[in-house]
Amino acid sequence: MSHSIKEIAAALGAEAFGNTDLIVSGVAEPAMAQASDLALAMKPDFAAGLSKGQARAAMLWAGADWQALGLEAAITAPRPRFAMAGLSAMMDPGQGFAPGIHPSAVIDPSAQLGDDVSIGPLTVIGAGARIGAGSVIGPQCFIGNDAVLGEGAYLREGVKIGARVTIGARFIAQPGAVVGGDGFSFVTPEESTIERVRDSLGDQGDLASQSYARIHSLGSVSIGDDVELGANSCIDRGTVRDTRIGNGVKFDNLAQIGHNVEIGNDCLICAQVGIAGSSRIGHNVVLGGQTGVSDNLFIGDHAITGGATKVLANVPAGRVMLGYPAMKMETHIEVYKGLRRLPRLFRDVAALQKAVSKSAKTD
Repeated sequence: MSHSIKEIAAALGAEAFGNTDLIVSGVAEPAMAQASDLALAMKPDFAAGLSKGQARAAMLWAGADWQALGLEAAITAPRPRFAMAGLSAMMDPGQGFAPGIHPSAVIDPSAQLGDDVSIGPLTVIGAGARIGAGSVIGPQCFIGNDAVLGEGAYLREGVKIGARVTIGARFIAQPGAVVGGDGFSFVTPEESTIERVRDSLGDQGDLASQSYARIHSLGSVSIGDDVELGANSCIDRGTVRDTRIGNGVKFDNLAQIGHNVEIGNDCLICAQVGIAGSSRIGHNVVLGGQTGVSDNLFIGDHAITGGATKVLANVPAGRVMLGYPAMKMETHIEVYKGLRRLPRLFRDVAALQKAVSKSAKTD
């Protein structure tokens, strides 16, 4: 993907300096950049690497002295990392999926495909499915009966969309993502040991053998616009009502979203997050990697959890949480500081006991 410096700057709403007709065909870190690359030296600390590479042009921070750095051309932006979003889109060569419908694809005659839809090899599209215009469905994907994908969907290899799932425009799913698997819902004929433990906080009662009856998932999944689902992530269908995902939500890899969960708009769900059934997540929530959310909880708007946080109670809006069990971040830090001080405290107490004991003997 080749572009001139002035073309890139115009597309990003950034400023261009020097030889703006210079053509670049890739991006690279400063020390690894070739003459045809645009080096990414977006902070002064990164600029030191320019002398080790061969870049003639670079994306820099606002106000950078590009000539002093020995460059022929430069692009500057007030927020360079935000400009990276547009730059990476311009330079992305894609996966090389061929246009059109591959001969090996199996498409039910009742499925409806919009204009300019691409279907990859060995993909299966079920009866009544509707695929929006301009969508790219990669190889070995499955789209179930009566599922709906909005325009501009982009499904990487091996994505599975279950029956009756509804997804808005510009959906992106990375390899192996699954939307619309059945929820993890099982029940015992009588009160289970698990239920007793939740009520008693420890006592299991009689340890009789138990079998589990499956509760089928009659609901589906509804997803808004501009949602991205990471590799091997799963969103389960609802038990009766739909599992619901708002607009603009971004999931990292290996996220697990349980049945009946509701997630608001513009949330970030990082890698290995697990949200148990029927919990509700507000708008603009960030769940750090490996966060676990127990079932039937509510997390308010703009809340943030640190990595590996385990949420066992409701979280109010705007709260930053950390730890297991989750608590306010500043409280968790104070608790951790206290734990680190314990060995010293034990030594001081032992010394005090020894001194008191010695004093008592001399008396």
